[in-house]
Amino acid sequence: MSVSQIADFSHGTSKTFVFQNEGHTLGNALKGIISSYPNVQFCGYTVPHPAENQMHLRIQMFKGQAIDALKKGLADLIQVCDITLDKFDEAVVSFNTADK
Repeated sequence: MSVSQIADFSHGTSKTFVFQNEGHTLGNALKGIISSYPNVQFCGYTVPHPAENQMHLRIQMFKGQAIDALKKGLADLIQVCDITLDKFDEAVVSFNTADK
């Protein structure tokens, strides 16, 4: 995953991040997680054009740095995915042992 920032003059409280080779799946997941943080004023994403393989994520903060919210959002999303995989693996084992 490659991420860059679109230049702005907000002193870090508002940023647009461009994710290369990503789309709605990551955008919607990050938006949902980051929007729940109390210091986040706005979080939204867009896929500018279907022919461009990129996703833009905009974060605006009441207080704090947008980059910190992005880092926390990515870390929290990794945790959610890890928990989901663990629960799925447990369910598969439970299902397979119940048939025997």
